[in-house]
Amino acid sequence: MARKQDDNTACRNRRAPFRYELLEVIECGVSLLGTEVKSLRGGQASLEEAYARIEGGELWLVGCHIAPYSHGNSQNHEPLRRRRLLVRAAELRRLRPKVEQRGLTLVPLRIYFNATGLAKVAVALARGKNAADKRQAMRDRDDRRDMDRAAKGR
Repeated sequence: MARKQDDNTACRNRRAPFRYELLEVIECGVSLLGTEVKSLRGGQASLEEAYARIEGGELWLVGCHIAPYSHGNSQNHEPLRRRRLLVRAAELRRLRPKVEQRGLTLVPLRIYFNATGLAKVAVALARGKNAADKRQAMRDRDDRRDMDRAAKGR
C-alpha cells in the first residue's frame, strides 16, 4: 500500500512512466463510497495493477485496490470493486477512437484530493514500452543520478 504524500496525493502509480510512454494526461472525478474516501485519506490504496476501460459509454477504473476502512462496519466496501470515473461525454468521445487503436491504453497515474477536497484520478493515454525503451530509460536515469552526484561533490 502507498503512503500518503504531502501534496494531497493518496496514491501514485510509480511504475507507469517506466512501463508506458505517456501521451496525454486527463483529470477525472471518481465515484466513491464514504469508507473508500476515508481509506484514501489514510493512503491505503494501490494503483499498481489498475487500468481504465471505456464500457457502455462510461469510463471505469478497474483493478484499483482501496483497503477496507479500519473503522468501517459490516457495510464496508469491496477492495477491488470497479469504480466509475467521471469525465465529460465530449472527452469520452474524443478518447474512444484513440483507445481502440492498437497499442494504446488508459493508465491511472495517481489519485489525489484537489483544493476543494474532491477525489480526482489522473489518467494517461499511454503506449506500452518495449524492453529496449525500458533499458534506455534506466540508462538515462542512472546518468542523471551520476551527474547529480558529481555536481554535489564539487
